Amino acid sequence: QVQLVESGGGLVQPGGSLRLSCATSGIIFSIYAMGWYRQTPGNLRELVALIPPGGTTTYADSVKGRFTISRDNAKNTVYLQMSRLSPEDTAVYYCTAQSTVSRNVYWGQGSQVTVSS
Repeated sequence: QVQLVESGGGLVQPGGSLRLSCATSGIIFSIYAMGWYRQTPGNLRELVALIPPGGTTTYADSVKGRFTISRDNAKNTVYLQMSRLSPEDTAVYYCTAQSTVSRNVYWGQGSQVTVSS
């Protein structure tokens, strides 16, 4: 059974920081590209950041220089460090695992991030 369990969301003031974590089980973590997407009401889910097993990370233009994605293959966990947060970053953030050898894609349950004073 594949599980992606997110944690670390919450309420933060503008300019603050948060770190999201996504712990996985049931997959061979090292062959999956891991990513974070976010979604606001009425909008499509958008890519925030992506980290392949051994390649170059990708970021949305809106978060470049503020967010950092990283992975710990020993812990089967991916992280999203978010800094200099603004109200425009308010969204539900989803962790995703995309196999590099099949079409399997898995999603976490979502974690609410609210940036407000």
